[in-house]
Amino acid sequence: MSMNRPAHGIIPARYASTRFPGKPLTLLRGKPMFWHVWRRASRCPRLSSVSLATDDQRIAAVAESLGVPCLMTASTHPSGTDRVHEAAVLLGLPDEALVVNIQGDEPALAPEALCDLLDAFADPAVQAATLAYPLSTPAHDPHTVKVVRAISGDALYFSRSPIPYPRDGASLPLLGHMGLYAFTMRALNLFVSLPPSPLERAERLEQLRLLENAVPLRVAITNHMSHGVDTPEDLEKVLPLMDEEIGQGSAD
Repeated sequence: MSMNRPAHGIIPARYASTRFPGKPLTLLRGKPMFWHVWRRASRCPRLSSVSLATDDQRIAAVAESLGVPCLMTASTHPSGTDRVHEAAVLLGLPDEALVVNIQGDEPALAPEALCDLLDAFADPAVQAATLAYPLSTPAHDPHTVKVVRAISGDALYFSRSPIPYPRDGASLPLLGHMGLYAFTMRALNLFVSLPPSPLERAERLEQLRLLENAVPLRVAITNHMSHGVDTPEDLEKVLPLMDEEIGQGSAD
């Protein structure tokens, strides 16, 4: 059964972020951001391993000091998923293994969300999957990526603009995209063999590379919310989420 395949989490972490340089090393509650992501991902019982993938010796050195498994990767990757692929190859993962791309800027990540993502592979036809969450109102912020699904649950489109558009005021389910992805190693090999696509470049959304090449991407729904850190200002939003988890008895 697909759900019984070994699953491995990989956290891509690069130093040179345009909006937030050095973001993975930003200290939160005394530990770097990537450590919080790794620690939470490691709590997912469905993951056989969780590793960091970076191109920066500063990040690698801190990871080593904290006991976080770390793989050095090239600095030329066009997307985080390309970096995850190099790390998966270095780990020698077989074609049937599941590889989870865990964003390195989700320090309040819920391990349950990773389980929701991997549940998509209960359908043996699924080769790649991602997560979405319900939106209560249309989100015009371009940092909130939106997605629409087919009846099958596969993605139809992702956009930084509000989609779908309710022309006649129709009430439609609205979904925000959470940047977690899982692939079979075979599908991950296919992804990196494809060049960055026009829509991917226009929207700055790497998952559109799959859709433009007619590769199905299953979108699972989760109610376990997190918040990505794109700018220093986002830290004010994510710290309360981390404190809430501590208050529930899950302190790091």
